[in-house]
Amino acid sequence: MGKKLPPEELEFYKVIDEILWCDWDPIGVNDMPEARDEYQSYLPHIFRLAVEGKDAEHISSSLVATIEGNIGLGASKEHCLRVARKIVGAKNEIIG
Repeated sequence: MGKKLPPEELEFYKVIDEILWCDWDPIGVNDMPEARDEYQSYLPHIFRLAVEGKDAEHISSSLVATIEGNIGLGASKEHCLRVARKIVGAKNEIIG
């Protein structure tokens, strides 16, 4: 990331990483330990959106755009919204 995060932001960063891996997993690789870093390139952007206070709909749109534009698959908007709500909930719980 380039700078050291305060402890609560670092915790939130790690939680987003887990959410993207466990819950979002658009290509279905979270049962393959060797692919654990598959979504980490998307993590800084999603983290920044959440820390800036973007709502679940905004974060969901970014997740959908990532699946469709970067990964090249069709995206479930409903699934991405559920994941985004989980991210926002974690942010509210950890950072406030």
